[in-house]
Amino acid sequence: MFITEAIRGILHNQILLAAVGAWFLAQVLKVPIELARTGQANWSLLVGTGGMPSSHSALVCGLATATGIKEGFTSAPFAVALILATIVSYDAAGIRRAAGKQANVLNQLIDELASGHPLRDEELKEILGHSPVEVLGGAIFGIVVSWALMKV
Repeated sequence: MFITEAIRGILHNQILLAAVGAWFLAQVLKVPIELARTGQANWSLLVGTGGMPSSHSALVCGLATATGIKEGFTSAPFAVALILATIVSYDAAGIRRAAGKQANVLNQLIDELASGHPLRDEELKEILGHSPVEVLGGAIFGIVVSWALMKV
């Protein structure tokens, strides 16, 4: 009984659905954007990190927007969601992007040192974060999608 009530509650939580909807649509949108940009469909973007728009930013900005619409833009829950959105977006464009650049340098160093004799089979993942434009795109996308889903 408790589990079915919990599931029912989750499926009727407008804020959660709007935020997850923004995340999901941003993740799906990455494939056609990459196709238009490079001429190649990169299906790994459906489940991977990086790319345009930032689904991390879409998720948290969608969460903040939906919370503001439902609870009020002067409410404490909106303030918490807005601060969370700021931290996650900063992290996506800053710390995670820097880690990706470091992975790129390390991979180049290993390639040069190994000169045909790889030290290991797997390279470090270089696309960990987003450019500021990707974060901004995700934020705007999340706000628009969440706003639209909350108004339905």
